[in-house]
Amino acid sequence: MKTRNKIIQSLLVAILILASGVVYAQQPALQYFRPNDKNGLNVFEPSKEDTVIFDGLKVRVGGDFAMQFQGIRQSNTAGNLTKLGSDFNLPSANLNLDVQVLDGVRMHLRTYLSSRAHNEAWIKGGYMRVDNLDFVKPGFLEGVMKYASITIGLDEFNYGDARFRRTDNARGIFNPFVGNYLMDAFSTEAFGELTVQKNGLLAVVGLTNGKLNQNVTVNDNTDNKPSFYGKLGYDKQLSEDLRVRLTGSWYINKGTSTGTYLYGGDRGGSRYYNVLFTVPDVDGNTEGGPRDGQFNARFTKLTALQINPFIKFKGLEFFGIYELADGSNEFTTPQADTEGAFTQIAAEVLYRFGADERFYLGGRYNTVSGKMRESASENLDISRINFGGGWYLSKNVLTKVEYMKQQYEGNAWTGRFAGAEFSGVVVEAVISF
Repeated sequence: MKTRNKIIQSLLVAILILASGVVYAQQPALQYFRPNDKNGLNVFEPSKEDTVIFDGLKVRVGGDFAMQFQGIRQSNTAGNLTKLGSDFNLPSANLNLDVQVLDGVRMHLRTYLSSRAHNEAWIKGGYMRVDNLDFVKPGFLEGVMKYASITIGLDEFNYGDARFRRTDNARGIFNPFVGNYLMDAFSTEAFGELTVQKNGLLAVVGLTNGKLNQNVTVNDNTDNKPSFYGKLGYDKQLSEDLRVRLTGSWYINKGTSTGTYLYGGDRGGSRYYNVLFTVPDVDGNTEGGPRDGQFNARFTKLTALQINPFIKFKGLEFFGIYELADGSNEFTTPQADTEGAFTQIAAEVLYRFGADERFYLGGRYNTVSGKMRESASENLDISRINFGGGWYLSKNVLTKVEYMKQQYEGNAWTGRFAGAEFSGVVVEAVISF
């Protein structure tokens, strides 16, 4: 069955690549839409500027394809990690459907055709975005909807700005590096949110059901607490050369059976394949999974805050993360000492150059530090550095190369993580349209 699924995926990927040139040339313009190519670079929330005239139902068929050549080596104190060679990873692919349903009403649907963590094609999620209420009656709440957008669906929700720069399975066109951040805030949950934009000011308020895996069954431990999130910020092109953006986002869930997926919801898996996998022990058991290389404390009763500065002056670009996440291990342990907290810091500096900034060079430094429980004597520390660059062959094709190194530092780590590190060179090719 797995072999058949892989064959089907490969055929779908081949069709996606062959069709990309033809389909892209016929793509219709959609309202309030972030382009899925280089034109969408450094676009965060789509603007409320209405630059597209509605003249009927429009369907935009798009896709993403990504493949890496990975040359990473790894080690740990126990010496029980698998030996990694230099070779190609399994390619990943997305199928994207965006439909202009009504004037000011747009639908998005993304399907993972091929992903690291799933053998089968499956729907990642989708949403409906409403930018005017003329379908109720012409001009209905026109003064409000001039600045407001309503989004409802089961998909990723608008917590933090890192989500606009991360790789989403095969969509790596906006990520200047190969990997995502260590604490990768990404989850697909049933949600509804209101976004307001005016004169550079931004406000978002939203609600999710806190569940990655949707179901209606309950048991004695089910509390079904919703998640509340939001964002406040300022984003302004101050001059032809200078753009400044600063936002703060929050996510709060007080449940023990919901709200635990904010840093573990990416079912596409980590971009660094097979890191931290162990060789079989004496009983034949192994450890490792598709999200290794990322960090998720799996806190219940989670509260998270992410602050993101973004500055672009001519070709020089800075993006940062300061993130706090605290919660409890209440559902997983009977101990009284359940509270824990982690801090993530990331700084990314790029220089884009050439005609239309087709080339870039840069670096990223990312750390996570904290304790699973307050009583712990030492912090769990992870650090990662990335250096690399990229070339947009066209607005739909990006090649990038990076050197990366990740370390698990301190005496608090145990098992396969004690003294663990991996490093090497990764080359990635991305097609998005």
